[in-house]
This record gives sequence, structure tokens and C-alpha cells, in this order.
Amino acid sequence: MILSRAAFRAPSIIPKIKIVPRVCRRNMGSVSAIDSSIFRSLFGTEEIRKVFDDTAYINRCIDAETALARAQSQCGVIPSSIGSQITSSCSGSKIDFDRLRNETEIVGYPILPLVRQLVSMCDEEAGKFVHWGATTQDIMDIASVLQMKTGLDIVERLLGDVSRSLERLAEKYKDTPMAGRTHLQHALPITFGYKCAVWLSGIQRHKERLEQLKPRALLVQYGGAAGTLASLGSGDDGLRVRKELAKELDLVNPSITWHVARDGVAEIVNFLALLGGSLGKLALDLIIMSSNEFGEVSEPFVPHRGASSTMPQKRNPISSEVILAASKILRSNASLVLDGMVSDFERASGPWHLEWVAIPESFVIAVGALHQADFALSGLVVNTEQMGKNLRSTQGLIVGEAVMMGLAPHLGRGKAHDVVYEACKESIEGGSTLFDCLMTKKEVTSSLGEKELKALCDPFNYLGASQQMVEDVLAIKN
Repeated sequence: MILSRAAFRAPSIIPKIKIVPRVCRRNMGSVSAIDSSIFRSLFGTEEIRKVFDDTAYINRCIDAETALARAQSQCGVIPSSIGSQITSSCSGSKIDFDRLRNETEIVGYPILPLVRQLVSMCDEEAGKFVHWGATTQDIMDIASVLQMKTGLDIVERLLGDVSRSLERLAEKYKDTPMAGRTHLQHALPITFGYKCAVWLSGIQRHKERLEQLKPRALLVQYGGAAGTLASLGSGDDGLRVRKELAKELDLVNPSITWHVARDGVAEIVNFLALLGGSLGKLALDLIIMSSNEFGEVSEPFVPHRGASSTMPQKRNPISSEVILAASKILRSNASLVLDGMVSDFERASGPWHLEWVAIPESFVIAVGALHQADFALSGLVVNTEQMGKNLRSTQGLIVGEAVMMGLAPHLGRGKAHDVVYEACKESIEGGSTLFDCLMTKKEVTSSLGEKELKALCDPFNYLGASQQMVEDVLAIKN
């Protein structure tokens, strides 16, 4: 698992790492980085893996089967005592996973093999009603939705952690000037708190998106062979069972069967991709800002973290690099579930299988990225002195717009732009400050006094509404 923030800061990190070889011997068959004994701690957490591992999935399938039996008993579709009997008899601890794996390879889906084992756990009378009126995809979709529901709870909690870390940074550095950059060039002064608040605003919107998508996407599934619930007759028995099933599982009861309308699943995975995009942008900023030429921030120090095998001086921004990779994986998986939406007729002949890959991987990757982001941000080392030095490194050129706007009322905007442009050119070519070059120009000195010009050339005076916007972002509570 990924170590806690406290563990990263503590000397005990080295002993913790020593347990890895024992795990490696058990899991050398892994072919995926996110399940690898070597790489897994970079790309996910044990908490989220336990939500999506095989045992959890089969237990969610059993939850679906037993909840269905209880709902049908409640609605009088099967005998009233059967639901509780099936629930008490069926247990994931009794599943023969070797048998389930072998039979799934033959059938192509795990539900028929699972139902056979569940029936054998019940007495003869109760066993007759296991999986009553359901189809394989009903159970698999319910299990998947239950996993995603739990996964979103974890995502929501970690979003809160990242949000609080960013709030602290935005508040602390609200008035700390630094160079704002466009096209990787100095543009205008900003504050580091403003940059953090921009990152934070995206996280706030993701929290809002998450709340909005839940009633659209966390839907119960029960439709039978073609979605019509015909196996329960032509009355409203099927609809009543579906409503009760939704209540049993704390899911939303849809207006119609959705097993070939996969927009809800696609929305969840694409939400994770959007979240990954925001984290990727944040990570890329941190990577560049932590380069030696910038030196403005660095990730929390942990002995040997980010070390090179040959260059002793290296301290690579590992968490940010992992987050950046994760954001790309999430965007790739988003395209898979979008492809999965294009399914044929009343039962997909293949696209559905893409979700089996994309959903678990996206949740593991997203949670891992959030965990890494909170680690990096909660202990971020901020070099305010270097930010100030970088801000002044272009000898005042970063406030070219400020001077232009100060001259514009006197010369007109176009003329003011030309005058300042020429002064900037002279500053770059001659190595003089922008202020000194401006003072040689009659158009400037006849329009502005020396004191006024000095004020315009001070980057601390050209922060616009950045500080107020930080306050506005911090005032948002969600």
C-alpha cells in the first residue's frame, strides 16, 4: 500500500520497504503495473484494491442475488420466508474460487457458475428461487455499481483531503508574489496562493460533479433477459421488485432498464478522467516549478525518494510524475467506456467487456493519484525567496503591460504599446532594467513622473484581483 504522510516523513520508511521481497515472491505472476508487487504502491492503495478485487466482486454479486431474493419475498413474488433463507445460506466464504474460475472460462461469465454454487448452499426449496427472473448482466451490473458506489465514497474522501491541503496553501501564500507564465515565458505577476486557488477551484467543481452524478449513475439493474422483466409476468411485479431491490441496496430505481444504455457508467469513468486531468495539470506545474532552473517548490523530503542510481544530487518529483502518468491512463480508459456505450440491440455482443478492464483500473489509478497528490501538497516545500528572485530575473520586463496601461491614457494604447515594446527590446539587448530604458524615452518622462514610473515597474503593485479571487475560492464550501 502507499505509505501515509506520517510514514513518508518518519525514519521508519526503510524498515517498511524491507517487507516488499516477501510480497514479490507471492505475486510474481502479475503483468500489470497497478497490480505489480514492485510498482503497485505507486499507482494505488490497498483500500481501493480491496473494493475491486475478485473476492469483493463475487461478494457484491452475492449481495445482488440475496437482495433480489429478499425484494421478491417482500413483494410476494416468491414465498415470504425464502429471501431470508437464501440470505443466511449464501456466503462468499463458502465459494470455491478454483471451480468458479474454471467454469467461468467455459461459460464466459461468472454468474451461472456462481449461481450453481449458491444453489448448493441452500436447501432444496430455497435453492429453487436463487436468481429468480434475473439474467447474468443484472447481477454483474449491480455488483459493478455497488463497487463503484464504494469507490466513489473513497474518491470523495480523498478529494476532501486534497481540497484541504490546497486551501491551506492558498491561504498561506495568498500574498506571495511570483512570476505568472504563459507559453513558459514570464507573463504577469501572480501570487502562489492564486495558483493554488486555481488548482483548488477545479477540485471544488469535481466535488460538485460527484454529488450530481450519483443519482444519474448509481442505478439498480434488474430487467431479465431483454430488459422487459417478462419473466415476472405482464403485471407490475417486476417493477415492484426492482423498486424494492433498489431500496435493499441503497441504489436509485431507474425509470427503465439501462443495461444497453451505458451512459451512467461512462459518466463515472469520465468523471475520474476529468479529475485526473486536473491532477495532471497540477502535477505538471509542480514538476516544472521543482526543476533546478526554477527551484520554486519541491515535494516533501523523504530519504532516497526520487534518488538516481548514478547521480547522488537527484531529488526527482516522484509523486507528481506518477500523477501525470495516472492522468494519461485515466483519459485512455475514458475512451474505452465511451466505446462501450455503442452496444448492439438489447444485449451487447462485446463492448460491455471493456468496462471489466476500465472500471477497476480507473478507480485504482484515480485513488492512487489523489493519495499521491495529498502527500505532495500537504508537505510541499515552498521557496518564496526563489519565487521573488525569479520574478525579478527579467529586470522588470514582467510589468511591461503595467507600464503600457499607465502610459495609454497619455499616449493612446497603440502608441504606448510601441514605446514600451521598444524599451523592452533595449532592456533585453543591453542588459539594463526596463525602468532605466523607459527613463531615456521622452514620451515616457513627459507623461509620467519618476515616482509614478517606479510604482508601475514594481511587480508587487500589479497583482490585479488575484488576492480577492483567492478569498472568493476559499469562501466556497462544498
